[in-house]
Amino acid sequence: MKGMNAWLAEAARQIAEGETGKKFSLFYELLCERNRQFNLTRITDEEECRVKHFLDSVMGAPFFPQGARAAEVGSGGGFPSIPLMIVRPDLSFTLFESVGKKCAFLKEATDALGLCARVVNARAEDAAKEKEFREQFDICCARAVAPLSTLAEYCLPLVRRGGTFVAYKGRAEGEIAAAEHAFSVLGARPASAERYALPAGMGERTLVIAEKIRPTPPAYPRGRGKERSDPL
Repeated sequence: MKGMNAWLAEAARQIAEGETGKKFSLFYELLCERNRQFNLTRITDEEECRVKHFLDSVMGAPFFPQGARAAEVGSGGGFPSIPLMIVRPDLSFTLFESVGKKCAFLKEATDALGLCARVVNARAEDAAKEKEFREQFDICCARAVAPLSTLAEYCLPLVRRGGTFVAYKGRAEGEIAAAEHAFSVLGARPASAERYALPAGMGERTLVIAEKIRPTPPAYPRGRGKERSDPL
């Protein structure tokens, strides 16, 4: 917890100052401008967006290896991927998003900010069956997409052996315990649960970190909505 608190202060500084601060300001303006058209977020207040979206996203940065080839599932408005790329230009991302309008926004935003990103209009459960994407990434992350067991089935098939899965969650004690079976089936083991509190009482948060230790069996992800309707 001490380490996360120290990083919280550094992350807040990066969001507010220098060249990264300017990029976050540009991202916020673009997000607000396009929100009515693309339904990207219900959070539009500048300070709330800065903390709940930008700061929370950047909290995962220490867990991304230098130069990592990363994937994000359910990118939506670009959280956590876009804030992570702003503070970590060494990262390259493939953003998986099933809604075409949101893909258009992600492409516009990453181009405007000069970020190294590829936007793929596809469901994660379909993309993970493709040779181009299956077990090709050093790390895969997702935020506010689904319960942890379901999220693991979407994300872990994209992660190479020896890679990492990072899930951004709230207070996730029950979810972590419930997901142990899913992690085992999918070839991973939980490495840590890093907890922190956002400033101004804006929420208790948890980063769930899992290590991919063996290939995911070919049957997963199951597809046809089974990841949600019948979680592992």
